[in-house]
Amino acid sequence: MASSGVTVSASGAANEAPEVPDNVGDWLRGVFRFATDRNDFRRNLILNLALFAAGVWLARNLSDIDLMAPQPGV
Repeated sequence: MASSGVTVSASGAANEAPEVPDNVGDWLRGVFRFATDRNDFRRNLILNLALFAAGVWLARNLSDIDLMAPQPGV
């Protein structure tokens, strides 16, 4: 077959590699996009599991702190 001169890329828009952020603003924008992407079930599952694990860790490690006890040096 003859080549038509049209280049076909194997990676589409959905399969592009993530860009490396240049500064903090790009990083925060990427985190926001990661957290709010409604079309990616796997990412949302990972995010929800991480938030759940952080909540469990906080509840287990902060439950023995008595906030009503007198504080030293006050």
